Amino acid sequence: MKTEQRVVARNRRARHDYHVVDTLEAGLVLSGSEIKSIRAGKVSLSGSHAGFSDSGELYVLGMTVAEYPEARENHVPNRPRKLLVHAGELRRLARQVEEKGMTLIPLDVHFSERGMAKLLLGVCRGKKQFDKRADMAERDSQRRLQAAMKHGSREQ
Repeated sequence: MKTEQRVVARNRRARHDYHVVDTLEAGLVLSGSEIKSIRAGKVSLSGSHAGFSDSGELYVLGMTVAEYPEARENHVPNRPRKLLVHAGELRRLARQVEEKGMTLIPLDVHFSERGMAKLLLGVCRGKKQFDKRADMAERDSQRRLQAAMKHGSREQ
């Protein structure tokens, strides 16, 4: 029973460059000017990833939140932001990243039904070049099939 969520930013390169094995929704620790800027859609996930600090906490690195022009005291646009995840999920993620060589990639930033900013985090494995070509060929064949079905339904 999934409720409607408003996606603010999506990392489109993530699904092109990685196989997404698992996903996890995490909360973001933000300042006032950051949340205002995210609500305005001024966030970028390109080139970002998540990692663990020395104390075992999870942070997103490389996520850019533009400065909010009306704020008195603005935030640093590219600072590491802490992610809020349950302790059991945190241990499971740490195990997957260490043992299986997975990477944590942010897939999108959205607002939950209660108005909280959330980050959809993907547990990913990098794709090889031939995997990317196979995915592009699959999409191309699906597109051709849809076009053929669309044109075939008009002729009847």
